[in-house]
Amino acid sequence: MILAIDQGTTGTTISITTSQGQEVGRAYKEFQQYYPKPTWVEHDPLEIWQVTQDGLLQALEAAELTAGDISCIGITNQRETTVVWHKETGEPLYNAIVWQCRRSAELCQQIKKSGKANWLHQKTGLMVDAYFCATKLQWLFNEKPELKALAEQGKLAFGTIDSWLMWQLSGGEAHCTDHSNASRTLFYNIHQQKWDDDLLAFFDIPKSILPTIKASAGLFCHSSAKGFLGVKIPITGVSGDQQSALFAQQCTQAGMIKNTYGTGCFMLMYTADQAYFSDNGLLTTIACDKNGQPAYALEGAVFIAGAGVQWLRDQLQLIDHADETEALALSVTDNNGVYFVPAFSGLGAPHWNMQARGQISGLTQGCTKAHIVRATLEAIAFQSYDLMQLMQQESSIKIKQLKVDGGACANNFLMQFQADLLDITINRPANIESTVLGATILAAMGNNIWCAETVPEILYGRGDSFSGQLPKTACNSLVADWHNAVKNCLVDK
Repeated sequence: MILAIDQGTTGTTISITTSQGQEVGRAYKEFQQYYPKPTWVEHDPLEIWQVTQDGLLQALEAAELTAGDISCIGITNQRETTVVWHKETGEPLYNAIVWQCRRSAELCQQIKKSGKANWLHQKTGLMVDAYFCATKLQWLFNEKPELKALAEQGKLAFGTIDSWLMWQLSGGEAHCTDHSNASRTLFYNIHQQKWDDDLLAFFDIPKSILPTIKASAGLFCHSSAKGFLGVKIPITGVSGDQQSALFAQQCTQAGMIKNTYGTGCFMLMYTADQAYFSDNGLLTTIACDKNGQPAYALEGAVFIAGAGVQWLRDQLQLIDHADETEALALSVTDNNGVYFVPAFSGLGAPHWNMQARGQISGLTQGCTKAHIVRATLEAIAFQSYDLMQLMQQESSIKIKQLKVDGGACANNFLMQFQADLLDITINRPANIESTVLGATILAAMGNNIWCAETVPEILYGRGDSFSGQLPKTACNSLVADWHNAVKNCLVDK
């Protein structure tokens, strides 16, 4: 049995799969989001660990299994979220600073003014942005000098969520990560594929706090026999959630592309052993080749996608459940001129404008909640449209099909509208939970249960496809109005 942990931004999914590819157990648990100040986002690392434990036990119970029946564990996780803990006690020393959090935006502005942004981009493939770990950690050390002192004494551990979970599962024996997560920190040299001493010196970060980097498929560590599982189980697959989804979608040939519709939207194009560098906001990142070894990808990020729907539910209370949005969007013939730019955490590619803020425009007395809901779904598709156009421009590859996954891609209105805008075929697999599927496959490969050629076809199933139906002139008009709405949200850098 293969157990996979998908530790996402708003919840944790546990999946248990047989060596024949049949899922036999699943659990999902949400955890609390903390917003201590505008644009700040935090998680409680101990709550994430507790939710993971609860989910593991619930999935085992659902499958009528014990921990001793599990052959290996895979982990995929929200990336860039930054955790620090004490190496001796294992206690977190601050809330996890979430990838969406903008608290270090001012530090990023200072770096840009110093003229170092291009140097950092060339070394890391990343933009200077509060999205990534380095300035989060720098901010934390500035605000909490006692933590910097612990780091200099060799008593502090830093990691993304995968590292935090492996530390806990191993009973404090393992401090490690994989290349895909490491490549999201601004400490990782994308060419040499290792921690970079020059980058660490620039950010004034002691190397002793960093985890050991390993390939995504292979032995990372074992769960502790003294831990809550009570047995030693090898952890043999680890990957950041978007790279995990790219791998699960079988995008292991140069030019293949997928878009994950989750809390955010993340479009990745696999580029094999070629690291392409974008001048217009795309990221160069580490992916997994067909054997789970480091390879390259181009990536574009939409910070707010499904999180916008969650906002409609939790803050505005316009809906009770996310699955209501499809019917509401289809209950009106168009958006009635309403455009929603969900720049709650700034805007990613192609704008990378950290100061941008959300805005709903075009409101009239004839506007209903259905129009606002429709505009929220359309915003997801518009942002992904902008990413696709940029990716085609930067790679000089004409994209004819897009593979999709993530919870929001179950929305047929969204998928059809996306196909209309892009005028390409969208392929949606039967199993849209590609992130957890990728963790399952990587773990099985890392434990020699499967190889790239023997992954069971049952894991994928027969999916659906969507093709563009809207006239080009209508699409162009919608896109032009969207771009006007975005301009109103941008703030001079």
